[in-house]
Amino acid sequence: MSLLPALVMLPLSAALASTLLPLRWRGPLGVALAVLLAGVACGLLRTVVGDGPQAHALGGWAPPLGIALVADGLAAGMVVLTATVALPCALHAALGLRGEAVEDGFWPLFWFMWAALNGIWLSADLFNLYVGLELLGLAAVGLVALKGSAGALAAAMRYLLAALLGSLAYLIGVALLYAAWGSLALADLAGFMAEAGVAQSGSLTTLVALGLMSAGLLLKTALFPLHGWLPPAHGGALPPVSALLSALVIKASLYILMRLWIMAGPALTPLALGWLLGALGAAAVFWGGWMALRQARLKHLVAYSTVAQIGYLFLFFPLFGVANMDAARLAWDGTLLMLAAHALAKAGMFLAAGNLVLAVGSPHIADLTGISRFRPLSLMSFGLAGVSLMGLPPSAGFTAKWLLLQSALASGQWVWIIVLVGGGLLSAAYVFRVFRHAFVEGPARDRFASPPLALELSALALGSASIALGLVAQAPLEWLRIGSPLATGVP
Repeated sequence: MSLLPALVMLPLSAALASTLLPLRWRGPLGVALAVLLAGVACGLLRTVVGDGPQAHALGGWAPPLGIALVADGLAAGMVVLTATVALPCALHAALGLRGEAVEDGFWPLFWFMWAALNGIWLSADLFNLYVGLELLGLAAVGLVALKGSAGALAAAMRYLLAALLGSLAYLIGVALLYAAWGSLALADLAGFMAEAGVAQSGSLTTLVALGLMSAGLLLKTALFPLHGWLPPAHGGALPPVSALLSALVIKASLYILMRLWIMAGPALTPLALGWLLGALGAAAVFWGGWMALRQARLKHLVAYSTVAQIGYLFLFFPLFGVANMDAARLAWDGTLLMLAAHALAKAGMFLAAGNLVLAVGSPHIADLTGISRFRPLSLMSFGLAGVSLMGLPPSAGFTAKWLLLQSALASGQWVWIIVLVGGGLLSAAYVFRVFRHAFVEGPARDRFASPPLALELSALALGSASIALGLVAQAPLEWLRIGSPLATGVP
């Protein structure tokens, strides 16, 4: 029996059930179902590692009439990463939002978001990816708007406009590709383009289609300079929502872009285009880091940090597009490990930031004075996540940057080393700025709330995972290569 349908149907069923259940049951049921879904995700990864890529045609209808779900190593890894991040966020929400007015709307949107993410990871054709993107965008916008404040609604509206514009560009590109090739299956399109050669596959229709799809995905990923919607949306949302958005939601469009890049092949992805995306990524690293350093509010600092960390992931495109296969393998491994490291660290950092804001009763960094004596566990969680974002050993962030650095050396693209080192220094600057305030002794007045221990442990688990992943990175990287163009691994 295939596990693939359950990964989409379980969260969809949970979303519907959570609208019918009494409010007091939604949190406990949410945590229990998150544990169950995490078990299913691990089962899928075990199957892929043991038996190779998996496929399932829903309803017994094979493509192009039916919908196919496909899981290679990358898809299975993303499913597990989603569960790893979503489970602590579910626990944090179940306790942190209990009794709050926003709890009523959180759980259906949370489950729709999880279903959309799994659908995107497992989709094998471009239209189903569009459906997943739309559901994901609507759920994410709803989660941002949950607070109901003027700032939250304004941020949600900006997010909605960006999501709709990105989806429209992507959909037009999908229609043009179907008109040119008569199929939307990724495997079919890759085969057709390889057989047709540069002359036909590089037709104006195909180039315009891929350009529109890429532009829409870049907007959804919030790559500089298309990032304007992200800081208010991520910085103003509830802590578990911010964690999910930064760790997972923006990765979905990058995942699709990487799939498109591999599908199109070198004929349609010249190195110059890869360099353009890499340059935008480098600009994101420095601009996002600089803006994070200037923020007065803790969660906005973490949000601008996301803008910066996204930039590292776009170094994949110039490094992967070279003829040197060793450099391409290193770029593949480094980018995917960076993606996972950022997801774990940033989710932990947002949850820890939410705990600290709750403890001091203020969103401002300057008001963290003296917090180290009262909330050391939350501060430690923030620090562990910061270690990974800075790229210090033995974190997964360090291992990922080391692989990208080796790829840059192997391909002769030395300029990206400056980005990796400079971005790490900027990350250190804004993380240490938070600690500088936290370790200053302030007046011992009664202004510190005490978040439940489970809230602090949720953040600590994610921050610790971002460190632990760096110690055991070899096995996950081997799993992620299953079914990829680089399945032979790094020598």
